[in-house]
Amino acid sequence: MLRRFQAIASDVLWWGDMTEIETGEGKLYLASVHDAFSRRVLGYAMGGRHDAALVSASLQMAAATRGGTVDGVIFHSDRGSEYTSEAYNSLCDCLGVVQSMGRVGSALDNAAAESFHSSIKAEYIRRHRFATRAEARLKIAMWIADFFNTRRRHSSVGGLPPVEFERVINYKRTEDRSQARAA
Repeated sequence: MLRRFQAIASDVLWWGDMTEIETGEGKLYLASVHDAFSRRVLGYAMGGRHDAALVSASLQMAAATRGGTVDGVIFHSDRGSEYTSEAYNSLCDCLGVVQSMGRVGSALDNAAAESFHSSIKAEYIRRHRFATRAEARLKIAMWIADFFNTRRRHSSVGGLPPVEFERVINYKRTEDRSQARAA
């Protein structure tokens, strides 16, 4: 059974996962956090180990992207040891993030995050060779910030890039509030 995660606004539901990237120096792992409403990559971290520190760094970046106030955000992931670790649980508690996890052995429970990793690999990573982990980190970070979030169109958000979708929605909400006050 495929779960359908939909959010009615930004910062209601986030999801995340990790993927492996080959470089000339060996494996590099990418952990990412996404807003379910806009599909924006809010946080990411890359490192030579897939551990609690890596997923924690991606969650901390996501919280910083949202100004540090993320109390009540639901974060969905798989049940990997990184996400069930005491260190990650403590970080979630500290930030006020509510953890949600898929069923054991069901990749479909985190299909949205898996879809992003499939996209980044098909659209960017498999088309490039990275001599070093540092080169991969830099180029992947640039792809996320300069393309995926700001230029890549998403059918699930009206054909807009995630950052543009958030801007439009926030403008409409501000305009609606102004009209309501004027009435």
